[in-house]
Amino acid sequence: QVQPVESGGGLVQAGGSLTLSCSVSGGTFVGDDMVAWYRQAPGKEREVIATITWDDGSRHYTDSMMGRFTIYRNYHENRAFLHMNGMKFENTTIYYCSVKSVTVVYWGQGTQVTVSS
Repeated sequence: QVQPVESGGGLVQAGGSLTLSCSVSGGTFVGDDMVAWYRQAPGKEREVIATITWDDGSRHYTDSMMGRFTIYRNYHENRAFLHMNGMKFENTTIYYCSVKSVTVVYWGQGTQVTVSS
């Protein structure tokens, strides 16, 4: 069983930038896996930010994230990233990485991002 593991969260000032990283414990990203970044604030629904297909790198974004957030991968390092620019107070939440194989979806434990003034 694979386990996505997020890293890179922490404290960032409003207007600043932050890059989150997702790796896989117990396996690798392969073939048609889809890697996705989500966010979920307390009491809110989990919301997809962006997705990327592992093999061909095709990407999809939630419209509101387009332009500020970028999803990409390092194929050789088996790592996916979410780069965030222009951080806002409302971006303070937990960010999750998931990987969807042909048959199952795996979720990471999340990483906390806090935006300060």
